[in-house]
Amino acid sequence: MGFHHNASDGVSQRVNSPRFSGPMTRRAHSFKRGNSSGNAHNNGSSKGGGGFDPHYEIDVHLNSPRSEICGSPVSGDGFDVVLERKQTHHVNQRVHGGVLKNQPKKHVGSAVLDLGLRERKKLGHWMFFVFCGVCLFLGVLKICATGWFGSAIDRIGSHQDFSDPLNTHLNEMDKSSHDYVYREGGSDVERTLMMVASGVVNRQKSMAEDIWSKPNSENFTQCVNQPRIHKKLDAKTNGYILINANGGLNQMRFGICDMVAIAKVMKATLVLPSLDHTSYWADDSDFKDLFDWQHFIKALKDDVHIVETLPPDYAGIEPFTKTPISWSKVSYYKTEILPLLKQYKVIYFTHTDSRLANNGIPSSIQKLRCRVNYKALKYSSLIEELGNTLVSRMREGGNPYIALHLRYEKDMLSFTGCSHNLTAEEDEELRTMRYEVSHWKEKEINGTERRLLGGCPLTPRETSLLLKGLGFPSSTRIYLVAGEAYGKGSMQYLMNDFPNIFSHSTLSTEEELSPFKDHQNRLAGLDYVVALQSDVFVYTYDGNMAKAVQGHRRFENFKKTISPEKMNFVKLVDDLDEGKITWKKFSSKVKKLHKDRAGAPYLREPGEFPKLEESFYANPLPGCICETTPQK
Repeated sequence: MGFHHNASDGVSQRVNSPRFSGPMTRRAHSFKRGNSSGNAHNNGSSKGGGGFDPHYEIDVHLNSPRSEICGSPVSGDGFDVVLERKQTHHVNQRVHGGVLKNQPKKHVGSAVLDLGLRERKKLGHWMFFVFCGVCLFLGVLKICATGWFGSAIDRIGSHQDFSDPLNTHLNEMDKSSHDYVYREGGSDVERTLMMVASGVVNRQKSMAEDIWSKPNSENFTQCVNQPRIHKKLDAKTNGYILINANGGLNQMRFGICDMVAIAKVMKATLVLPSLDHTSYWADDSDFKDLFDWQHFIKALKDDVHIVETLPPDYAGIEPFTKTPISWSKVSYYKTEILPLLKQYKVIYFTHTDSRLANNGIPSSIQKLRCRVNYKALKYSSLIEELGNTLVSRMREGGNPYIALHLRYEKDMLSFTGCSHNLTAEEDEELRTMRYEVSHWKEKEINGTERRLLGGCPLTPRETSLLLKGLGFPSSTRIYLVAGEAYGKGSMQYLMNDFPNIFSHSTLSTEEELSPFKDHQNRLAGLDYVVALQSDVFVYTYDGNMAKAVQGHRRFENFKKTISPEKMNFVKLVDDLDEGKITWKKFSSKVKKLHKDRAGAPYLREPGEFPKLEESFYANPLPGCICETTPQK
């Protein structure tokens, strides 16, 4: 890739090469008296002077006007015009032993020519440096395109979130690059830049597909249906079970599933559940307000007897009150509870939450729990219809959306003792509330220590850093599955980074929400419907809503669910805040940390303590999801 000069300049390519910077002379032929061959060309010189010594030699400067004129005429830079107009030329000759006499004064045209050559030399130097710089740039660019440009993309995605004008521009470059380079004869630089731009676009598309794509689950399928040949439900019953489903909506949901399974184990009849009206939300909604109760009975008619109310013959019987032991196995209900049921005919369970173990349960009972949860417990038409309407509004324009369960309400922060980034007054308010709720056993909690162990809900700011670190752009549409966030200005950071945040309040009209007013369980059901159908579900605390939705999404072909690894993530946040790591490093570590936490299939494993093991309702594999053998 040498530097080429026009041959018509009359100056050798070697002399004008930008690699050459020093003066250069050419040794002329010796002038000797009596040398016919030499005098033939230098007649005037031999006649004019006998003072030349035979051993004297003349050095002619190649940069002098004579050396240029005696060669080919200079052309191409306007110097030929100067030479034509100027007839007098100065010869600057240096002789060994002296200087030629009668040197005429240097003409103006010669000075102009001399100046032009010096400038050409400087220009050559500059062009050489520019050429080397371009070569170096292209080399580094080709080697590091995927690294440096990838980092640039991460930074842009985190801080500027691939703005629409940039996307449009890069897409246009991607489409036109081949035509421009190959049809219009683009240069190497242009071709390389186009290739890099195309790589940026492809990388961007790949990232966009990756953050929304569901995990691979092609070899897994639902397996909850009864076998075609199964034992018919016995018409005889051992008694009636009354239950009070306690807790919030999803805690009650789990409890109802367990109670149906327990009724099956004891061959009992279940009376339509009553719901807790004394929880924190104080919602007076009944079972019929939240669920399609007729569908509930019909869907389970082959599994267990369910009645709307106690029959008249049993209405006057005083129920035997019992609180079942948490995390119990089937044997407990057969050996200890069934005899009581047969004796008293009507039994009342005061609590329903976590009364059946996650593991070690017969397969038929596990499948029944799933049929109740995913088939029979259908929300009321009021909730389902508005929920589907909100899903359509979230998908407006064909956009995907995240359902974000931001569990940052006052009750959760008080219960967990977490007050990171809250004021001292807010911390004290949460502590007072914790002491006022009698059934919360933990009172003195070290919130800082619990946060570092991953036991606290992510703050809205931490949640924003999580989403940005994973690569979600600021244009991402987010449906907020949550009540009011606690703390003054706590939501501002998240809203600044992700302005397209919606909720049932912002997406619905006042008329649409009127039946839900002051009914938190109905609103929770509405959020459940929208979260279940979202493209990505993200939760910030592993509560009952998170368990219920992620388990249901696994059952529905493993829709993408991001489970934060909070213990290591909050340490990364602290390192970022303290300046120990850059944003690029932070984002890279966040992606790596959550690479295998997107809702892909894995087996639920028993734990040492039932309370600490993974919930059956958060991961119904094994039990309700089966792995199939791929066909060869």
